[in-house]
Amino acid sequence: MDRYAVVGNPVAHSRSPEIHAAFARQTGQHLVYDKLLAPLDDFVGTVDRFFDAGGCGLNVTLPFKEEAFAWVGEHDEFAGAAGAVNTIARAARGFRGYNTDGVGLVRDLEVNLANPLAGRRILVLGAGGAVRGVLGPLLGRAPAEIVVSNRTEGRAAALVDRFEDPRLRAAVWERLGDGFDVVINGTSAGTTRRSLAITPEVVRAAFVYDMAYGDAATSFLQWARASGAARTSDGLGMLVEQAAEAFRLWRGVRPDSVAVLTALRSGG
Repeated sequence: MDRYAVVGNPVAHSRSPEIHAAFARQTGQHLVYDKLLAPLDDFVGTVDRFFDAGGCGLNVTLPFKEEAFAWVGEHDEFAGAAGAVNTIARAARGFRGYNTDGVGLVRDLEVNLANPLAGRRILVLGAGGAVRGVLGPLLGRAPAEIVVSNRTEGRAAALVDRFEDPRLRAAVWERLGDGFDVVINGTSAGTTRRSLAITPEVVRAAFVYDMAYGDAATSFLQWARASGAARTSDGLGMLVEQAAEAFRLWRGVRPDSVAVLTALRSGG
């Protein structure tokens, strides 16, 4: 049976196996999807062993998306622009890396959550591999401006320079203003249990979205609501939508992501 997995560290919390199992049942595909814990210093060895044993494809989560970019031999447009890969598939010669994070985020925001992005001022918190993967698709939705903000300005500025788009600018957390329509948390603050040095004015009256889901998103979203956010959402929908795109790339069929997301939200 064809074998797939999500590789990361940590990875025990991942809901990707149940999501892909649901996609497989829905579409009549026969496959196995596991969790693959990679040591922080042996991502390459872990991936090599998986594919040497006949594995068909991998999803890549924190903190390995940039290492995955270096490992594959070719990339799609979004992965190439971001320098980060979250989906690996076998190719005619070697392996091809994709980044489905941004496609999943945009679909969740605009379709599932009915929150259009055109003409909006968007703040993205963080400048790591997760954020790299979403900037291209976000820019493709014609926002008025996207501010990439990080604890240190240098990393955010380097990411902005990578995309060379006049709608992008960098800022440190302590110097953010207000007036954002959408605030997206792409940091690992929820996982590491640390707070972000931003003021309540940053999220007031905004749609606040955390790319994490479950417990990892709880503290930031609770703070955002207490600070006057208009609406909030965790990233479970993004997880489902990026997984649906990965499933399509691997299996040639796109599953009904809304049905799976609805079941997950209801505890099914």
